[in-house]
Amino acid sequence: MSDQIRPLKAVQPPPPEDIPQHQAQALMEGGNTAHIKLDGQIYMLRITRAGKLILTK
Repeated sequence: MSDQIRPLKAVQPPPPEDIPQHQAQALMEGGNTAHIKLDGQIYMLRITRAGKLILTK
């Protein structure tokens, strides 16, 4: 057995059933950006090359 310490992998619990889930790719409709409107303000949701999500105003 190795004496090296390995970091634990974070495990997220499944979300509660009453919170809606959306696939980011479906929101983007084949692209990598989507506009989201809230109270008259437009936000941009973007998938980065690294596969992360960024929301900007």
